[in-house]
Amino acid sequence: MTQIDRKAIPVPALRRMPAYCNYLKSLTLKGVVYISTTAVANDLNLIPIQVRKDFEYTRLSGRPKIGYNLEMLIEAIEYILGWNKMSNAVIAGVGNLGKALLSYQGFKNYGLDIIAGIDEDKKKQGKEVAGRKIFSPDQIGALVKENKIGIGIITVPVESAQAMADLFVKAGVKALWNFAPVMLNVPADVVVQNENLASSLAVLSQRIKQQKEK
Repeated sequence: MTQIDRKAIPVPALRRMPAYCNYLKSLTLKGVVYISTTAVANDLNLIPIQVRKDFEYTRLSGRPKIGYNLEMLIEAIEYILGWNKMSNAVIAGVGNLGKALLSYQGFKNYGLDIIAGIDEDKKKQGKEVAGRKIFSPDQIGALVKENKIGIGIITVPVESAQAMADLFVKAGVKALWNFAPVMLNVPADVVVQNENLASSLAVLSQRIKQQKEK
């Protein structure tokens, strides 16, 4: 595969890549072999020039009047997203959200394998959720070392989020997926992706309001 510089890809383009990949995979099931950026833009309600610029990051070239080879395009996008290589993860906080994430089987399609849960509640420790065992926070270090954990997922209450992040960082985890509504203080070499459900709901509510006012 042509060398792809993943660091050079802007975040907005990265956010569109999963939609491209899922859409392209659906086309392969229909026997489609080539696709144009115009067709992609039309089906995903995007601007054609935006799709063309995003596809340029794959370092692939579309054929005139034919378009891109689907198989090669999917392979390149999966490489960009890291879906071509499995990453092990652990969830800290096995409440309703944590249980839902632990139970979701689809993450493996995106290169993520959540192998276990962490919870401070002694009544939960030792039990399993969807076949994944729940451990105590003081076992994070051993879990990370023995299972080569690359991502720590935080779904604990706000007041426990920073402490849990500190445990992950101390254990050597370099990527945190944070669902707690708080900004985490971590070293510069640790990547944090914050998921603010309240912000997403606010945007959705505003869009619903605008739709009703039309």
